[in-house]
Amino acid sequence: MVIAISAVTGQPLDLAAHEAAVADRRAGAVVSFAGVVRDHDHGRAVTSLEYEGHPSAEKVLWEVANEIAADPDVYAVAVSHRTGPLTIGDVALVAAVSTAHRAAAFAACARLVDEAKARLPIWKRQVFADGTEEWVNCP
Repeated sequence: MVIAISAVTGQPLDLAAHEAAVADRRAGAVVSFAGVVRDHDHGRAVTSLEYEGHPSAEKVLWEVANEIAADPDVYAVAVSHRTGPLTIGDVALVAAVSTAHRAAAFAACARLVDEAKARLPIWKRQVFADGTEEWVNCP
């Protein structure tokens, strides 16, 4: 069990670096995910967004990564979430997992992304083309 990367950062995210961080000679599979800022949400045009994280976000992300890494099929985990202003096409969330076999890697990466999205205290402010905005995942 290795948590290669677990970060909440205002810096751009590098998917290839996360994939390299989970490399393991035993691994027959590395599955990765990049969550990219899209130009629409529920039929509305999005021009930009901003993520704001609670001070505990880094700790929560590490806990999520640790839970996934505890799976005996998982060799290594890397996950990061970006904060601050992002534009269309920017990467907001990256995750990578290595295992011996592809099915386990796909399942572990999906769990990693789903748990991170469900539990991270990070909120998103979307700015729409019509000038309105919306906060998503706010308590």
